[in-house]
Parts: sequence; structure tokens; C-alpha cells
Amino acid sequence: MIPALVLTAGLATRLRPLSLVRAKGAVPVAGLTITERILRSLAAAGVRDAVLNLHHLPDTLTRRIGDGTGLGLRVRYSWESPVLGSAGGPRRALPLLGSRRFLIVNGDVLTNLDFSALIADHDGSGALATLAVVPNTEPDKYDGLAVDAAGNVTGRVMRGTGQPSFHFVGPQVVECDAFASVPPDVPYETVATLYPALIARRPGAVRAFRCDAEYHDIGTPADYLATSLLIGEREGVALDVGRHCRISPAARLQRSVLWDDVVVEDGVLLRETIVTDRVRVPADTAWHGVVLRLATGELAAGEKQIGDLAVCNI
Repeated sequence: MIPALVLTAGLATRLRPLSLVRAKGAVPVAGLTITERILRSLAAAGVRDAVLNLHHLPDTLTRRIGDGTGLGLRVRYSWESPVLGSAGGPRRALPLLGSRRFLIVNGDVLTNLDFSALIADHDGSGALATLAVVPNTEPDKYDGLAVDAAGNVTGRVMRGTGQPSFHFVGPQVVECDAFASVPPDVPYETVATLYPALIARRPGAVRAFRCDAEYHDIGTPADYLATSLLIGEREGVALDVGRHCRISPAARLQRSVLWDDVVVEDGVLLRETIVTDRVRVPADTAWHGVVLRLATGELAAGEKQIGDLAVCNI
């Protein structure tokens, strides 16, 4: 099986204030971080070597993932400063990947895609990149890709145009040669810059693998909460509580997510609330539809400080 690169270096600005506490890939979903879930799915598909690219709050990922022991595959890291983007990151990681072709998986998307089927579709096609896509059912929210009858990507379709398109859900198989024109250590993007250039030079260089895979884009705190609750319900996690938490028997928790080292005091009511690492929720308070984090440093947009907590609506 070919190796995989998991893109985990981004700043995750849309996920703030959660991404002020952890890197996006280190955010927990029903007891496991997003990256752990991705790596487990790759291992189940037969992947034995994975590379994670790092930049933002890297220790929140590395201390949880380590070298991959216990996840069924070997993990190594590609460090970036500045963030190099969806093409610059893979260009930087090529020596670690050590393969003429490899998988790329976005570190903020959970999917049940059949990776073996994606690889098989790519093999023998002559394409430099094969992207997993589903019909774009939210064309006002997401940009899409135009795909011809032969399965070749022919261009981008911008959101709001009304033109039928396909939504790229993140996983792709790529050839090392696809990144030959990417300058080293320079921020560079695939869909916006590299792939249009490849298509212009050689039609058929970028293909679409049409599938019906489920995917969850954890882009915003609202997306994150909805995904956590959905997956927790599927997996029988009645209460999504992290490590070393202390919850008063007199507290009530409803459809909420608690990260690590959280203390919930007597008489607290949490409803559809995200409580981040090391927060102490004071006694006899009620919170609904908010993110709670320790007020360290500057407040993010939309946050207000209440005591030692930074609070914002989800």
C-alpha cells in the first residue's frame, strides 16, 4: 500500500476559538482526536506509513499521536514555517514519503471513503492526481469542480453560479511528478493554482473519482459540535467527556462536549456547549450554545470575558 500524507498544518481560522486551544487535528471527536480517527481509517485500508505536516500548536498533535504506536502504522512529521499550503506542504514532505505516488488526506475531514477503490481508479489512468468527489449539493456554500464525461477535471465552478459541479471531499492520490513545478518552501495551493496549470498543459492530468462517500467537514465550531454528537451517538458514547475530567453529580450535561482536565462544579447546566481543556465551570451557572475556554491572551472575535473564561456563541 502507498504511504499517506495527512494535512494538519493549517491555522484553522474558521474553527476559532477552538483552534486557539489545539491544532484542528488534535480536536477530539467522541474520545479520539480527528487525526487519530483518520490514521485508524488509513491503517484499516492497509496504509503502513503516514506523514503529518505541522505548524500550528504542533505539540497538541505530537504528544497524542507520537510515532503511531497503537494506531497500526508508522508516523513521521514534516515541519513547516510558514504554512506551505495544499501543494507546498506535499512538496516539502516528498523526501519523507519516499514513493512515486501517495495519498493525501485533509486533516479536517472525516470520511468513510474506500481508499483502495480510489487508488485502483488512479492506477493506470495516466493522471497526475485523482480526487475523490461527490455531487455538490450545496453549491451556494462550496466551490465545485467541473468534470467531463470521461472523468477528467476541466476546471473550477465558483459557489453561487448555479452550474452543476462536484464537491472535492479531500482524499486524493497523487504522483510526485505533480509537484515538479512547485517551488520549494513557498506557500502554494493545489485546486486554486497547481491543478489548473496542470490541466492547461495536459488535459486529463487531474481526474475525479466519483463516489457516494459520507464526509464531515469540521470547519466551524457548529460543524464540530454537530459531528461530535452524531459520531458519539453512532458509537454509543452517551457523554463526550475527555481525560481527567471531574464532574459534580449535581451537574447536568446535555448534548455537550468536554475536552481534557475539565472541572464541572455543583449545580452547573451545560446544553450544546463545548468546554475546552482545563476549564473550571463555576457552580450554579448555566450555559447554552457556547464555547468555553480559559481567557489567556487576547480574546478572539465574538468572545467576551466572564471571570477567567472566554465565552462565545457557537
